[in-house]
Amino acid sequence: MADTTQTGPMMAADGTPLKRSLARALRVQKMRALALIAPLLIFVLVTFIAPIADMLFRSVENQIVSNTLQNTVVALDEWESDSGETPGEPVYEALYWDMFLAAEAKEHTRLGTRLNYEETGVSSLFRGTGRGVDDIGEDQIDALEDLNDAWENETFWYTLMSGGDGAATDTRHLSTARDRMKTLTTDNFSGDVGFAPGAEISELLPRTVSEYATFAVFTVFAEEDVVAEEEPWEAVKVALIQELKAGVDLSGYSGPGAEELRAAQDMLADQPAIDFKQAFLNEDEDWGDTGVWQVIKVYSPPFTTGYFLNAVDLMKTTDGVEARPENQQIYIMLFQRTLFMSLVIMVSCILLGYPIAWILANLPVRTANLLLILVLLPFWTSLLVRTSAWKVMLQQQGVINDVLVWLGMVADDSRLVMINNQFGTIVAMTHILLPFMILPMYSVMQTIPPTYLRAAKSLGATNWTAFWRVYFPQSVPGIGAGSILVFILAIGYYITPEIVGGTTGTFISNRIAYHISSSLNWGLAAALGSILLAAVLILYWAYDKIVGIDNVKLG
Repeated sequence: MADTTQTGPMMAADGTPLKRSLARALRVQKMRALALIAPLLIFVLVTFIAPIADMLFRSVENQIVSNTLQNTVVALDEWESDSGETPGEPVYEALYWDMFLAAEAKEHTRLGTRLNYEETGVSSLFRGTGRGVDDIGEDQIDALEDLNDAWENETFWYTLMSGGDGAATDTRHLSTARDRMKTLTTDNFSGDVGFAPGAEISELLPRTVSEYATFAVFTVFAEEDVVAEEEPWEAVKVALIQELKAGVDLSGYSGPGAEELRAAQDMLADQPAIDFKQAFLNEDEDWGDTGVWQVIKVYSPPFTTGYFLNAVDLMKTTDGVEARPENQQIYIMLFQRTLFMSLVIMVSCILLGYPIAWILANLPVRTANLLLILVLLPFWTSLLVRTSAWKVMLQQQGVINDVLVWLGMVADDSRLVMINNQFGTIVAMTHILLPFMILPMYSVMQTIPPTYLRAAKSLGATNWTAFWRVYFPQSVPGIGAGSILVFILAIGYYITPEIVGGTTGTFISNRIAYHISSSLNWGLAAALGSILLAAVLILYWAYDKIVGIDNVKLG
């Protein structure tokens, strides 16, 4: 007989090895499954994961200070914040360059708003200084312009800074100006500026050329004007004055504006130097407050823990982390109140919802379905309408108080205060969230065979014993599912507490909404939201360890 033993790999019908063919079939099946779930996966990533990631980033992001006050932050590194003295002249000069550009770009108000979260009054300080920063060095600028009308001529400035036709150029200052503007405003400053600094003048007057290059980039891309047709900023002229008074050597320069530069240098020798520190103090005496400078220095790093510290009633100072004053400590109390009231609402929903779910599960199907419509009926009414209805019912001149007075249970001059407090929030939210507790319990109770109770009774158990020892343990998964659902919904509610909670019944979510929509302190709102998210995850983990998430069922 012929030997039919197969020594090679098993083959598929198409002649390929069976193992390879099977792997290809499984790969195709996985790709098909991935294609089916891809829309949902993308939706979850875009609407859930990405916002959470953005929230976590905003809670530590603090780049506005270092981006807006680039020179000032560097100069502040050498200042001893605990010395009790204000920074020296170099810091104020650096502040001038940063503040002038920020005021032109309308970014100084955003920076002031950010720092005002840490030090009250900084917002108005930056806003007022931004309006008057172009007056610094005004006397020296007037003397320069009185000396020669050319210093007010935009064409003269353009020729001076570009070095004239055919001159060698140096684009380093232009690149630096683009990067500076992109960092400050995050806009796109790419493209042709229509200007290139001359190499010779760049070597001679680097600060002036740098400021003129920044002016040129801003003029072209932000204001959409032509550089050669616009007179430069006061900051450009101040830079020129500073460099000429510093004694720059003009003896070897013969390019455009050489005579004007030498005449200006001779004239400025008799002019007093620009006192930047005194100029800022003249704008606002708060620039002499060391607390303002300490806040700028503390929050100069691009990332900060300050938002999270504020979220737990602490604050970041030059001496380290300190507790906020007692009259400013509100967030720990709000977190505790939110957790406590959410637990109370959850327990209230269990106590009210369990009997209803039991009745629905043990009635005939037709009757149960009819009553179930009544449970679902609140979903067909606006949340705002339901909450407002409770406000009408619970107020001192409301329906409930009127009935109690009519029955003689409450005196007319001693009506119950049931609104704008914790009681009102608990009542209204229990009513709103009750269906979310009933439905999971009802769906689980439907699966419990009634024969189990009859069997327990036939073995001598009382009604209570049969319920507690047989029926209740099987309904616990429904209680667990409803509890998680109600608790997580309650902990994040803010509309209902805002309407009926008053000052003692609001949640931490109300404060988060306030910082997002009113104070615009998104960093603190993100930190509060992150802490709330962490608290929910910890409670979820604890529930899993104690009860077991596998025991939670929806039917």
